[in-house]
Amino acid sequence: MPTSKPRGQYAKGAERREQIIRTATDVFATEGFEGAALKRVAELVGVKEATLFHYFRGKQELLTAVLAERDRRGMEAAGGEAGLRLLAPVAERNRKEPGLTTLYAVASATANDPGHDSHAYFQDRYALLVSELGADILRRQEAGEVRSDVPAEMLARLVIAAFDGLQLQWLYDKNVDMANGLTQLIDVLMAPPSGAS
Repeated sequence: MPTSKPRGQYAKGAERREQIIRTATDVFATEGFEGAALKRVAELVGVKEATLFHYFRGKQELLTAVLAERDRRGMEAAGGEAGLRLLAPVAERNRKEPGLTTLYAVASATANDPGHDSHAYFQDRYALLVSELGADILRRQEAGEVRSDVPAEMLARLVIAAFDGLQLQWLYDKNVDMANGLTQLIDVLMAPPSGAS
């Protein structure tokens, strides 16, 4: 029976690439992604800094892989669940990983050009977030838990915009409580629209 596991040199290369991604994610989470961060990643992996780019086309591809790993870890921590009530815990995790949160903000702001290495990642990520959050909101609307005077997809987009906006404000002012802000926004969504009986 054929195995889907890589073998030989390819397997070692794939394993090393995953090791680099995991290590870079850990380093960037606490130390940021600027300056000597790549050198630190290389040291921890046991290779020269230039060797990192044997496994990636360039720094941007590595940064995108780190963001995907951040997303994977977040989904794993949430048990694969997505929805309104998980946003505040995600914001709290982001507060504890300032380097990754900064990386996300910088990369998302610069990846709008379709030729950018991270463009497809962010385009797919936002589409998935809108879809998953929209499905949760629609389910809650049908159950009478969330106001239904605004379409679920639009509410999902507004919630994501609020999350990104609070996160950006937090990068400039650590007194901004992202989790509390999102909790208050969700409470507003779960309240009936004014004038409803």
